Amino acid sequence: MIVYNKQLLDNEVLTDEADALCKGGFISKEQKKFIEKELPVLKSQKNILVRIGFFLLGCLLFGSICGAISLFGLSAENTFFKICCYIFAVVGFAGVELLANQGYHNHGLDDAFILNALLCLGAAIGITTEGYEMVIAFFVAVGALFIFLRYLHVISMLVFCLSATAFLFFGMFEFGDIGKAILPFTAMIFAGVFYFLTKKMMNRLNERYYYNGLLLANSFCLVLFYLSCNYLVVRELSAELLGTEVKPGIDIPFAYFFYAFTFIVPVLYLVQALKTKDRLMLWISFLAIGFSIYTIRFYHSVLPIEVALTLGGIVLFGIAYFSIRILKEKESGLTFKPDRINHSDSLLNAEALVVASTFGMKPEVKPQASPMEFGGGGFSGGGSDGSF
Repeated sequence: MIVYNKQLLDNEVLTDEADALCKGGFISKEQKKFIEKELPVLKSQKNILVRIGFFLLGCLLFGSICGAISLFGLSAENTFFKICCYIFAVVGFAGVELLANQGYHNHGLDDAFILNALLCLGAAIGITTEGYEMVIAFFVAVGALFIFLRYLHVISMLVFCLSATAFLFFGMFEFGDIGKAILPFTAMIFAGVFYFLTKKMMNRLNERYYYNGLLLANSFCLVLFYLSCNYLVVRELSAELLGTEVKPGIDIPFAYFFYAFTFIVPVLYLVQALKTKDRLMLWISFLAIGFSIYTIRFYHSVLPIEVALTLGGIVLFGIAYFSIRILKEKESGLTFKPDRINHSDSLLNAEALVVASTFGMKPEVKPQASPMEFGGGGFSGGGSDGSF
């Protein structure tokens, strides 16, 4: 299924680990450069600004190809309009296939062809179905999943998650007001099921090339699970979808459940993140806690904004100060000491790095200069030149 040479993908993993080990001070820059020289990798671009530049260049190239094709189809106006987006989608898929065969991966050019292909696919289905959102979301999700599995494109996994969620939402709209009313609970169950499914797939993953995409999907499920029953989201969507107007003294149905959910879930995320040392979940929990506070202030302004910000800053400062005091002396687990290495599993892959590369490199140690110099004579005895 994967279009790329797996040996090159393995080499890319090893060079990434070498870079992490170099940043941690475990190998020298010379050793890192030697590894990168000896291990051929795919044509990728790690500099985000350069990658954006290549993406814009790829969009220009894609637009030029589609424009040239459109010149030949102008004679058949209405017919060409109905099929042009399908042709453009084929151009996008053919372009990314050609780039992949030439070794381009996460380069910017391939990003442009992939995202434009998905956009044209959605537009084509929309023209054919006259804007049937549920069908559009389904085909875009299928296309994005195919691209992720074949080209290991992580952004396509995000497109798949958004499209699958849109498919669920539009599917619930088909049931009318009942579907809209139970949509928060349906989305919560959907996110929970797929969170544990992606977690199980990550733990049993044989091909590590899919790990980053599954990690993104897993994190997306955490965000969707929290937002699905957040009080602000539920109340505003109820007003938008059902036309429900919440009058003073009256609240939405199951309001206490949504209030409790809004504050309990971020705390559970925080506890689980600290327990499993999951940094990504930790950041999500912080964002969720902040959004929960915003949710309450959106409807219940207990204090003036300047007083609330001041008190919040004092509380956060106190938490940070005492956390640092407690954790600064710890050497393992949760600690305030800086990481010597970016990735927690890099040391585990160090052995694989050495074995796979089979370089047999050893760090160079410069011997300390001896305080006594030998040779040449002139030190109360015979030297190498025979003089005294």
